[in-house]
Amino acid sequence: MSFLDITLDLLEGFGISCMLFALTLLFAIPLGLLFSFGTMSKHKVIKVPTKVFVWIIRGIPLMLFIFVIYYLPGLIGGISMNVFNTIDREITVAMGATELMWHGRFLAVLIAFVINYACYFSEIFRGGIESISKGQYEAGQVLGLTKTQIFFKVILKQVVKRIVPSMSNEIITLVKDTALANAIAIPEIIKCAKDMASTQALIWPIFYTAVFYLIFVGGLTLLFGFVEKKLSYFKS
Repeated sequence: MSFLDITLDLLEGFGISCMLFALTLLFAIPLGLLFSFGTMSKHKVIKVPTKVFVWIIRGIPLMLFIFVIYYLPGLIGGISMNVFNTIDREITVAMGATELMWHGRFLAVLIAFVINYACYFSEIFRGGIESISKGQYEAGQVLGLTKTQIFFKVILKQVVKRIVPSMSNEIITLVKDTALANAIAIPEIIKCAKDMASTQALIWPIFYTAVFYLIFVGGLTLLFGFVEKKLSYFKS
């Protein structure tokens, strides 16, 4: 295989990594905000279970959680009850393409990533919201704003400014964590490179994958730096 062919194959795998990254952010951020409201709730019926759930998920290694999400349905209800295997079989039968058999596994990985990162994001959101002084809320009430208006028009923008550094760290970690998807044979970039090592006896593509990650992380670093500068008007 030529250098160009290997690059194109790795780009295809990196596209799957990017898709997992984007979908995780799309669902994990709003879910994390919802979890943060739960952990800050005044009602113990909501607060305690949410806090316990977040604590459990944050305490479990992400790779282990992927295995739990993917294999647990089959262990509980038998292999025939594993919904992710069923999805793979139905796609294969419908489209007659064995290369599509990873879609069910991708769904399992996506669920694991979304829940895992939502729990981490929730703690970042909670810290940001609780860092805002009560005077901000009282000022909004004096102006006649509702609680919803106070949160979205006064509090949220300040919270975003304060959590950008922490969120950027988690999001960059997410980029690298997408490599864990190959634990259940998702054909992301690391899996593609490992396949080349086993079938083509080529080791260097595994190290070459670092270039893709570095470029992507570099772009995100510049983006978050730009966002921080845009939000600098909140500085006292």
